[in-house]
Amino acid sequence: MKRIRVSHPAERDLDDIWYYIVRESGSIEIADRLIESIAEMFPLFAQAPEAGTRRDEIAPGLRGFPVRNYIIYYAETAQHVVISRILHGMRDQKSAYRKKAE
Repeated sequence: MKRIRVSHPAERDLDDIWYYIVRESGSIEIADRLIESIAEMFPLFAQAPEAGTRRDEIAPGLRGFPVRNYIIYYAETAQHVVISRILHGMRDQKSAYRKKAE
């Protein structure tokens, strides 16, 4: 089984999602549960890297997997599965994926 690596942009996405949910809901617990539901999918990609849908139109070798209103983007390397971004499903995925978290 491959190891999971979370990229810096994906870490930033998770932080941004958490802050947005806290702001909108007023609840840290709701934000925590959402982030947990996203992160608990990561081991699936280590066990079954082909679980997600191929998204070569965004980047070669990229796969996407939906969790609630979000899409987890990841790619397999020789030794890792790299979580590259986590984006809200209503965004323009191609342009949002390419935009680097600042």
